[in-house]
Amino acid sequence: MTLRAAYSTHQVAALLGLSERQVRSFVSAGFLTPARGARGAFRYTFQDLVILRTAKGLCAAGIPPHRVRSSLARLREQLPRGRPLAAVRVTAEGGQVVARDGREVWEPQTGQRPLPYRDLEQFAGFAVAELAERAAPLGREAVAEAAERRDFDAEDWYELGYELEASAVGDALTAYRRALDLDPTHADAHLNLGRLLHEEGDLAAAESHYRQAAAVRPGDATALFNLGVLLQDAGEPQGAVVAYHRALDADPALADAHFNLAGLHSQLGDRATALRHLKSYKALIER
Repeated sequence: MTLRAAYSTHQVAALLGLSERQVRSFVSAGFLTPARGARGAFRYTFQDLVILRTAKGLCAAGIPPHRVRSSLARLREQLPRGRPLAAVRVTAEGGQVVARDGREVWEPQTGQRPLPYRDLEQFAGFAVAELAERAAPLGREAVAEAAERRDFDAEDWYELGYELEASAVGDALTAYRRALDLDPTHADAHLNLGRLLHEEGDLAAAESHYRQAAAVRPGDATALFNLGVLLQDAGEPQGAVVAYHRALDADPALADAHFNLAGLHSQLGDRATALRHLKSYKALIER
């Protein structure tokens, strides 16, 4: 058992406060396509649970099911590689589905960034923290079982870490490290391990992993952008500027890099360059 298919319909129903029939109805409606286990029974990942929890909340808020389906499908396509849906806050706002990931706020259906917007922190209904806490014991069981298996390769450990991020960060760290023990060039494991260490405040270790991800995959805009954020957090504005420019070389549409560069150049006293980046940022978010 890996977390790619860890939960039964009965467990999902208990975790989400639904009947098993309701869970199956969400599957039939096309919100997700769970794997099949022994005898054809549905098996769900933690990401499946997040999708079901979110779909349940959006439908309860009056969003039509077909719009919920299309919005969640588009959202999954829009997230950067390695960024789980569980890390994004999804809410119903004025009859629309709105996603928030850090400073970024947008409507998945249209890709538009509504400005101004209300403080979405008030919408706690779709948060996954409580769900993650309740699912954590199952995650720990999966890690213990994985450690006993001889057929787990680096990609298996990476996928296990990805699934565990929202429910058991410590176990996710372990899984990513096991992936890198098996394959030190696994760029996504470096990237995600770096992000978790960054969030925990271990900037030195996080920087090392961001740089290793960028070395393995030089055109990875996410690794370069995250490195810029880390250097900015560490009080190294010049290094952050270099990292953000490298991120923009890899992805010229990376609006947040322009936003952060505007702030840094303003801090460094270069108002003309700051205004240029702010103009680029506004042009990108208003597309």
